[in-house]
Amino acid sequence: MKTTSAISTKGGTGKTTKTANLGAFCADAGLRTLLIDLDPVQPSLSSYYDLVEPAPCGVFELIASNETRLDRIVSKTNIQNLSLIYSNDPHNHLINLLLQAPDGRLRLAHLKDIFQNDFDLVLIDTQGARTVLLEMVMLASDLAVSPLPPEMLSAREFNRGTLQMLDGLRPYARLGLPVPPIKAVVNGLDLTSDARQLDATIRETFSGHADIQVTSTIMPKAVVYRESATRGIPAHRLEYRQPSDRKAPAALQVIRDLAIELFPEWTERFMALNESAVHALVREGK
Repeated sequence: MKTTSAISTKGGTGKTTKTANLGAFCADAGLRTLLIDLDPVQPSLSSYYDLVEPAPCGVFELIASNETRLDRIVSKTNIQNLSLIYSNDPHNHLINLLLQAPDGRLRLAHLKDIFQNDFDLVLIDTQGARTVLLEMVMLASDLAVSPLPPEMLSAREFNRGTLQMLDGLRPYARLGLPVPPIKAVVNGLDLTSDARQLDATIRETFSGHADIQVTSTIMPKAVVYRESATRGIPAHRLEYRQPSDRKAPAALQVIRDLAIELFPEWTERFMALNESAVHALVREGK
């Protein structure tokens, strides 16, 4: 099982959209995928896809009460192989609880083994701020992914805020919990020459960075990702063919390329989810 978190120290970077679409793609590729919504302020992931079998409990019971019975906390979505633990902490009590608990930052790392036999991939969405919740998620992750808007100010803030957080978490390596590698994904890039120059500058900024690597895959600025969120349908199912009026690749190609880059161990599965395979899924309505 691989645990991956979507992180940022600021909001509005596109974490939820990327988490939801990456999770649905991996599920369509046959991976048993679990989404965990740990954003108490804007829990959009909890309602991104319809729940066909909602569980009575959610992330609050998992973290606050150590609820480990999966039938109590794991809901099934309308997408085969895709499950969810929804956010149910509207008053943000978990942060105070974790700050007061001696094992606060370690709690999810100690709990995540309960998913080992039932899931191949766990994707965790987080709040766009540095909190004890974000630090807890980082210590439980094998990999962290951060969408990065194509703006130098955002890149500098990401660099500063993320490095400060990593420095604060390094002592936990003595407990066997090293900080995970971070993959930054340039998100929302248009096709202008200015944008391409900015992308090159961002990559140069992080070139050779010990902790942060910018992915080769770029998430382009495209209406399909907004439409995906509105309709609750994965972007790769909405757009699996190359649009004739656009230079940017189809959503299927973009998300597949990103999945391969993040999870190369499942490349064969991802490559099999091609245009014809997705067309069959859409036709069957699975």
